[in-house]
Amino acid sequence: MNAQIDKPTVLVTGANGQLGNELREISINYSGYHFLFTSHNDLPVENIQRVESFFKKNEIAYCINCAAYTAVDKAESEEEAAFQINATAVGNLAKVCFKNNAKLVHISTDYVYDGSDSKPLKESSPVGPVNVYGASKLKGEELALQNDPSVLIIRTSWVYSSFGNNFVKTMIRLLSEKEEINVINDQQGCPTFAADLADVIMKLVAQIQEGKNFSGIVNYCNSGITTWYDFAVEIRSLINSHCKINPIPSSAYKTAATRPKYSVLDTTKISEWLQSDIPSWKESLKKCVELLRSR
Repeated sequence: MNAQIDKPTVLVTGANGQLGNELREISINYSGYHFLFTSHNDLPVENIQRVESFFKKNEIAYCINCAAYTAVDKAESEEEAAFQINATAVGNLAKVCFKNNAKLVHISTDYVYDGSDSKPLKESSPVGPVNVYGASKLKGEELALQNDPSVLIIRTSWVYSSFGNNFVKTMIRLLSEKEEINVINDQQGCPTFAADLADVIMKLVAQIQEGKNFSGIVNYCNSGITTWYDFAVEIRSLINSHCKINPIPSSAYKTAATRPKYSVLDTTKISEWLQSDIPSWKESLKKCVELLRSR
């Protein structure tokens, strides 16, 4: 007999990524749940037969989908692979969750917007991705909503963590090695510490478990607006580097994929749902840098 039978089972897909690792870290605080962490090897989410038998065997109550194709520039030349993981697989998970009465929490992105706005983007703001990655993530949202009306989709932005590869870790390395670097100063957004996002996801799961009906699309990022340049300047001050940072326009830094110029998310809805304030990006960045130092 399964000793975990009395506990709801939470499946975390894409468990080796930044958010998956953060969910693993905080899972110890949620002893009322049984967690299953899977990588693509354990559970190829695009394979619906594998997903169906996994759900049946493990009696999944919640599925937090962190599995994603996140190589934004590479996606321009690997469109099929991006759509397979970010769209087809999400549709599969939604279909299987709906069939098995499991709650799907799916992670999406600010890249579903076109970046032409100048005021914080609400969940209902018009979408219009400017790159393949954004288009694949938007298609994933559409398939999820189509296949499972009760899905909860969390759009987030500029994610970093003490795990994996991200802007913060890259900057720490460059600011320690170089005398001078260039950083883009004409894209505005909101950094998100993956540990804060993981915390919010589990708070939502706990409230859903108690009967709250959270579904549809909701935005989450840390509070405050910045540019990549100002983000880098803040990292520099936290690590006491003397590296010179030059602000440059996007036009001076060519990438395969276009980035949205403005992707500031409005987080009013999630603050109301959780009845709590969201930590500022500066305060969370400081925590992450301290964590990296202690390791």
